[in-house]
Amino acid sequence: MSLQKFLRLPLAGGPGQADGVRSQYGALCYRIRDGKPEILLVTSRGTGRWIVPKGWPIRDKTAAQTAATEAFEEAGVEGTVHPECIGLYSYLKVVDGSPPLPCVVSLHALKVKRLLRKYPEQAQRTRKWYSRKKASALVDEPELQQIIRHFDPRTIKH
Repeated sequence: MSLQKFLRLPLAGGPGQADGVRSQYGALCYRIRDGKPEILLVTSRGTGRWIVPKGWPIRDKTAAQTAATEAFEEAGVEGTVHPECIGLYSYLKVVDGSPPLPCVVSLHALKVKRLLRKYPEQAQRTRKWYSRKKASALVDEPELQQIIRHFDPRTIKH
C-alpha cells in the first residue's frame, strides 16, 4: 500500500473494523540512570523486532490507561503514565497472512517504577533497556525513531 493511500484511509477502532486506519495506544517506558534517560523495548511476538508496548483500545479505559495496561502485559512494567499523547507514529501490522492493517499509535510516556519478574507475556517477549540513540536505531518505524531520539523526560509532568 502506498503512503498516500494509507494517509487517506479513515480511522477505525480496532482489528475487527472493515476499512480504515486502526488506532492503537502505546507506552514509551523510560527510567533515568546516571542522569540520562533509558528506553525499555520489547520484542514483537511474531517477528522478534524491537518495539514499544502497544495494543488495541480497551473498553472503559483511557488511551493512557490502555498504554499502561499494555506495558504491564508485554513488559512487566509498573509506573506512572502521562495522560497526554507525546507523539503519533504509523505502521503496517501483519496479522496471520491477512493484508497488512494500517495502524496509528498514540504514544504515552510511562515512568517505570518497577519491573516485575513475572508478567503475562514474559514467555513470548524479551525486554531490554537502551539509550535513546540505540533504542531509536533498533525500532523500524521512522516516526517512532524520531519520537525516541528527541524524547526529553524533563518535559513530562506526571
